Amino acid sequence: MVVRMMSNASQNLPDDPAFLKAMIAALQAENAKMSATLQAHDQLIGELRLRIAKLKKQVFGKSSEKIEREIQQLELALEDLLIAAAENSTKPLDEVDAAVPAAPVASRPEKTMRRRPRVSEKAARERKELDPGTCCPDCGGELRLVGEDASEILDMIAAQMKVIEVARLKKSCRCCEKMVQLPAPSRPIPGSMAGAGLLAYILVSKFDDHLPLYRLNEIFARMGADIPDSTLVDWCGRAMQVLQPLIERIEAVVMSSDLLHADDTPIRVLDRSLRDKGLGKGVKKGRIWTYVRDQRPWAGAAPPGAVYYFAPDWKEEHVHHHLRQTSGILQADGYKGYGKLYEPGADGIGRFREAACWAHWRRDFHDIWTSNKSEIAREALDRIGALYDIERDIAGQPADIRLAARQKHSTAKVEALRVWAEAQLTRIPGKGDLASAFRYGLSRWHSFCLFLEDGRVAMDNNAAERALRPIGIGRKNWLFAGADTGAETLARAMTIIETAKMNGIDPQAYLADVLDRIHDHKINRLDELLPWNWAPVAIICAEAA
Repeated sequence: MVVRMMSNASQNLPDDPAFLKAMIAALQAENAKMSATLQAHDQLIGELRLRIAKLKKQVFGKSSEKIEREIQQLELALEDLLIAAAENSTKPLDEVDAAVPAAPVASRPEKTMRRRPRVSEKAARERKELDPGTCCPDCGGELRLVGEDASEILDMIAAQMKVIEVARLKKSCRCCEKMVQLPAPSRPIPGSMAGAGLLAYILVSKFDDHLPLYRLNEIFARMGADIPDSTLVDWCGRAMQVLQPLIERIEAVVMSSDLLHADDTPIRVLDRSLRDKGLGKGVKKGRIWTYVRDQRPWAGAAPPGAVYYFAPDWKEEHVHHHLRQTSGILQADGYKGYGKLYEPGADGIGRFREAACWAHWRRDFHDIWTSNKSEIAREALDRIGALYDIERDIAGQPADIRLAARQKHSTAKVEALRVWAEAQLTRIPGKGDLASAFRYGLSRWHSFCLFLEDGRVAMDNNAAERALRPIGIGRKNWLFAGADTGAETLARAMTIIETAKMNGIDPQAYLADVLDRIHDHKINRLDELLPWNWAPVAIICAEAA
């Protein structure tokens, strides 16, 4: 700022050399002070990035939510610092960030280049040509094209409300006087003025971006539309009713799979009956369960999908109801409610074979190692890590190739781990956390080894944990669901939105198209609108032409 002002006032500088020397000395002192401030600023950014990187490696076990909150707070602080650095710099943000120490592996920050934004080929593009004309500005001669220099600018077109007026013209026949008028087009919600695009925006904003409806009310008001909260609530509920046949079809298809990932997470639910009785704040703890079919890691033919269910408590009866028509392999954690599903029936065969989660077991050792630097826990981590190294090399390969690689490289390592683990139990205190961690794995050893018998089975249950991640993010925004019915609506909305995302589809574009078409779509062809079969109307018309 001082330099810029001096540059602008260069014409009014005094002629006295002594005064000029004093000004230069003052500017040099100010520059040194600013440089020191910037160095401290950059060092703080580097320390924040290092702290965030370390915390992200510790997101395991019971304290994971607390660590995630700390990560978010640090990332917000880091974001503010980077914005301040960009504001006070004349360099583009890409260059500013490149000069800031990134999260390092060692204690000393290293400089890394910021990657350029990646823009999908589907993004809208606009070409602007800066043409110098047809005549030379110097001699007036004719100009000929020899090439061009092209660059890209990423810009944003702000969303806006649009009122679509549907005018159905009435015409009468000059011969027979018959009145002719086209029928009114169907609407996503009969009798409502909400268009399909607006409903899709509301559903995705609430259930995927986790924006409360009162915030949407404020956003729409800035766009020139005052939509009451009660109206938004009604639109959400009725739009979900329209989508219910598709959601039920997704549930039926996914839950018929013979290999599922399962997991659950707590969710706070508003319960007015508790408040009326004077019990606490009127909020109880429910659960959201997810069941995931994802065959992409072993190049399976079935498309991925996720189903979500709400339950008011953690009783095993809910799991048994969810899986009442399913059998095969279930990959899950050690929740006791799954136990009866693995028990053999009258024919000696259980409905499900249990596939345990190595990542879950690994976290037990990770927590122990981070708390007391146990060398035994460190070796357990290294042994399990060697198995994951093999898995990375066969990710996405067909099941038979994965099975062959595991039998060749992993089987011996798994057996050696078992022998070593049993030996450690004879040397360590039997009531400690380390002994408990070993017993957890050894007591489920057959389930931990199932991936060595079936190339389709993953080493861990990360597919289900990833599917529950949006719930964890949402909890920080909406704090609790509005009663059991609200939590059930959340589960159904996530079923269709997350399944669309798993199939590489923009959920807002998908829901807008489906809501616009579903009333006129033949019920016996409903599967055409499932996320893995869906194609926009524009593509269908182009293929027909």
